[in-house]
Amino acid sequence: MPSPERVVAGYDGSEAAALAVRWAARHALLVGAELELVHCSLWPMLTHDLGPVPGVADSGLRHQAQAILDQGKAEALTAAPEVRIRPSLLYGLPAGHLRRISDGAAMLVLGSRGIGGFMGLLVGSVSLELTATAACPVVVVRFDQHPDGRVVVGIDAAGSAGALGKACAFAAATGADLLIIHVIRSHDGHAGGTRSAPAGGPGPARGLLGTAVSTARALAPEVTISQELAEDSSVPRALLNAARGAALLVVGSKGEGLIKGTFGSNAHAVLHHATGPVMICRQQTGD
Repeated sequence: MPSPERVVAGYDGSEAAALAVRWAARHALLVGAELELVHCSLWPMLTHDLGPVPGVADSGLRHQAQAILDQGKAEALTAAPEVRIRPSLLYGLPAGHLRRISDGAAMLVLGSRGIGGFMGLLVGSVSLELTATAACPVVVVRFDQHPDGRVVVGIDAAGSAGALGKACAFAAATGADLLIIHVIRSHDGHAGGTRSAPAGGPGPARGLLGTAVSTARALAPEVTISQELAEDSSVPRALLNAARGAALLVVGSKGEGLIKGTFGSNAHAVLHHATGPVMICRQQTGD
């Protein structure tokens, strides 16, 4: 059965994926989880000739795929030498495999951009698809310049319970401070961390923040928690400003993109412009 004591990371040989694998390895070691490292090769979809070239050592597409997986394992061990790793070499499109493998995991960690290992597959497109469809939280690592920074979580009108809980758990595990932010959109008086906030102006918004802080203190009593009520015409901009220097920005998403299989525009904008790791906690249907 799937165990939440797993951190899943996809690796395609790009530097963006290497950064994500190193981040995933450090976090897995910190929380005592196993790192499941996955590389997906597309070559069997294109050719049956995967074996070595006669007389040429270490040749062939199958060997190349294994070498990429081994390289990913080396990246993980460089960052966290004692982490437990389960390497998986799979064949086919990565999004489907990663979605299946990460079901029930603590998180799925991906690089944000770069060229995939085969046929120009864009890692960014895979990351975007999985943030919209994966059953577990997805962390997209663009940069990791402030590993000792605070954790920032944006909450919406409903309180973003899933995102708040994950942010508390991450802050507790890392010893980071936690900032809970709620954004009032200044152009129309409505607010939201990833959606609209309750009508009525700052009063209800402050009440929402107070409730979130109380919940966070109960979930992570050892964490130093602060709150911010921001006003901005752009919710993503306010979240990104608050997350400057942060180790992680956590946002919720109800998966309400314009196209089926996409996620909300605010979370999408944050993901594209973040200067550090972002965790997307997608609310599941029926939550």
